[in-house]
Amino acid sequence: MPKININACGSRVYIYLTTLITAAFIFFYGSAQAFDRLAPGGKELTEKYNSIKTALEKNRFGIPLYLESIEEGSYSRVDIYGIFEHSFDDMSDALKIPANWCDIAILHMNIKASTCTEQADQWHITLYSGLKSYQPPEDASAINYRFRVLSQQPDYLHISFLADEGPLYTNNNSLRFEVAHLDKRTAFVHFSFSCNYTRSGRMAINTYFSTIGRNKKGFSIVATDIKGNPVYVSGLRGAVERNAVRYYFALQTYMDSIKLPFEQRFEKRINQWHDLTSRYPIQLYELDKEEYLANKRREYMNQIALQSKSVNRH
Repeated sequence: MPKININACGSRVYIYLTTLITAAFIFFYGSAQAFDRLAPGGKELTEKYNSIKTALEKNRFGIPLYLESIEEGSYSRVDIYGIFEHSFDDMSDALKIPANWCDIAILHMNIKASTCTEQADQWHITLYSGLKSYQPPEDASAINYRFRVLSQQPDYLHISFLADEGPLYTNNNSLRFEVAHLDKRTAFVHFSFSCNYTRSGRMAINTYFSTIGRNKKGFSIVATDIKGNPVYVSGLRGAVERNAVRYYFALQTYMDSIKLPFEQRFEKRINQWHDLTSRYPIQLYELDKEEYLANKRREYMNQIALQSKSVNRH
């Protein structure tokens, strides 16, 4: 499968070589001990890290991100792996709380609001998905996800979001998040998105991508043109890749803001999210920054009001 690999490598000064070798030994030895304590899911994640470590270290995009995707019949899936410069404990403490995912999801251009409620010991997160332009949540499509913490260990966290139905005639919508400890300041992250498309949904999507959406591209390189330039995946698979990368950057942006004063966090998030997505104009550019910021400020206020109504209702 075509893959893209994204990361930055730091240079090392020769005079510190001995110190770095010693530090590296301590790091990998300590990490191996931590990995041995993990449950099967955690071990699988760290095995994946070891298998793509070189790809994370050397690529042309400048950040530690690795993506792979698949489209088979009516099924589509994308997996994104990366390194966050945040401790595992900080990430686990923040992301195991269902309500915090609402503040992550709202950063996505197409999410108009998100609410969180608990019913019969089951947490539900509802995403209101709509247009790239401003849209009130009542005019968007509501997608109800069941939120579960599948595994919580000292060095590993696994969270799932499942929705029976999604937008555009999709079903079995699944968001999955995993994070494992690397060292005191970094964590290895896995984010995936998958769904099935009904026959009606596929027909509608194919019509869209053969007309107004024909120039939209994903990240995977599927060929090169006669000039040697990359040809990026398009169609449904490209759309799923774009969607997943937008959520991944929302995760990163959320984590980068959690230690700021509360009143500064939202503005930090929406500015950083747009800046991150703007690095990839071929795939992710949709709105000028000022329009995106203005939309999100209005949509965030709608989310606060909607969440208040949801809590009162339950």
